[in-house]
Amino acid sequence: MGKKIPDLFIIVTLFFCFAFAACSKDDDDEELVEIEPDEEYFAGGKLGTAFNTTAFAYEQPTPVVEQSPGLMLQFKYGEALFEHEFTSNTEGVRHGLGPVSVRSSCITCHPGYGHGKRMERYRAKDFGNSYLLVVTDENDNYISQLTGMPQTQAVAPYLPPIDESGIYIEWKNHTDEYGNTFPDGEVYSLIYPEVTIERSAFNVPMPDFYKVRLEATIGIYGTGLIDAIPDDSILAQYNLEKSKGFTLNDVKYQPANFIKEADGTAHPGRFTYGLTRGTLQNGPGANAIWNITNVTRSDRKYHYITTAYATAMSKNVEIQNKLGKSEQEIYDDLMSKNLLAEMNDKDYIDFMVWHRGLAVPAARNLDKPDVKRGKTIFYDAGCTSCHRPSWTTGTDDYTGDPMVKGKLPRYPLQKIWPYSDFLQHRLEMKNDIRTGWCRTTPLWGRGLSERCTGASDHLHDMRARNYTEAILWHGGDAKFAKERFRSLPKEDREALIKFLESI
Repeated sequence: MGKKIPDLFIIVTLFFCFAFAACSKDDDDEELVEIEPDEEYFAGGKLGTAFNTTAFAYEQPTPVVEQSPGLMLQFKYGEALFEHEFTSNTEGVRHGLGPVSVRSSCITCHPGYGHGKRMERYRAKDFGNSYLLVVTDENDNYISQLTGMPQTQAVAPYLPPIDESGIYIEWKNHTDEYGNTFPDGEVYSLIYPEVTIERSAFNVPMPDFYKVRLEATIGIYGTGLIDAIPDDSILAQYNLEKSKGFTLNDVKYQPANFIKEADGTAHPGRFTYGLTRGTLQNGPGANAIWNITNVTRSDRKYHYITTAYATAMSKNVEIQNKLGKSEQEIYDDLMSKNLLAEMNDKDYIDFMVWHRGLAVPAARNLDKPDVKRGKTIFYDAGCTSCHRPSWTTGTDDYTGDPMVKGKLPRYPLQKIWPYSDFLQHRLEMKNDIRTGWCRTTPLWGRGLSERCTGASDHLHDMRARNYTEAILWHGGDAKFAKERFRSLPKEDREALIKFLESI
């Protein structure tokens, strides 16, 4: 984990020294060129970048956290909440799991604090299984009998809404319109998942028709910096792309559809593939620690379940007998809005300090000739139309959730390099994401994924096993950039990938 170093200049100097040494070791025949500092090395800005390229690169605190002893201690406590399992105990540290849950720990879905990996089966306890089940009707609306993130785990005597033994993932080969062949003759392969759930696996009544997709979790490093981008900047980007004729999910950018905060303010979405969360404090952080585990807290004294589930469990005679309670008592327990808080406020605040305090790994090797060429090709191909390179954060004065207001790390006026426009486009893929609209994934730090998480899979369901496959799945507004990539000589395609691995 990161150690506190009082002078950021020392960190930067060490980084460039190590980078120089690595170059001399790996490229003995190349002329050694001293690296000059470049602002893009600071992917998360001066306040949000960690110069660490080890297997722990995604786990580092930002300089803001490191230089504040109080925040650093809270960061460590919050980190423990992320890394360890919650239990079904009624007291003690990290108690309160259940009665149903998606996972028992956060890190199960975010190995190494990054994205998950492609899986051959769905088992919640398989480490690295970042998949969330998406069960919808023919119109891509969530099935109301299930929660938006359906649970497959339960604390006895309750049953999970879905029995995992009835979930099947089949990876199928896909042949594109070019016969999976580059113009220069090189052959590639593409795969996609087809997911089925047996009707008998459901422990709640289901409609006649339902379909299943997979969505993987996203990387959580640097989310505090994304949170610090002003709303006006997001909306300006939307208006810019609309003026250029891009096809965007317009409904997301109408003020009436902005996401409400605890204080009554509303914000355009910027987190999740579906842009369902407007701020970190009201979204991925505050929401996930509750609904993934069903651990209650003072501001959420109720379970993440549906009335259909509560009804099915309360009518189950075996559950009634084991609990020694009536149907009505079980239903009332499950649907209560005034349960005891299982996570105390201090733990929640520490968790949010950790979440907003995660740094972005610094960019690497930007001085190398092939990386420089790859960057030029990336820009020339039009990839930056959606993968916008840089943003500048605002004053970062969060006013939403009163529980954490004024207590979290701040990143005012930082130039950051996430390589995303944070808008929703259509990629038009086989077995597409729900609704077809998908937020542009930030590219920063992804080149370290194999080292930090053990996998380097990409896209919303991890169907792409490398950067090349990810690019070749692009359609819609991004199809023109894919066509330019396909037409490149092999050495230029490889240079572009080298650039992506470096940012």
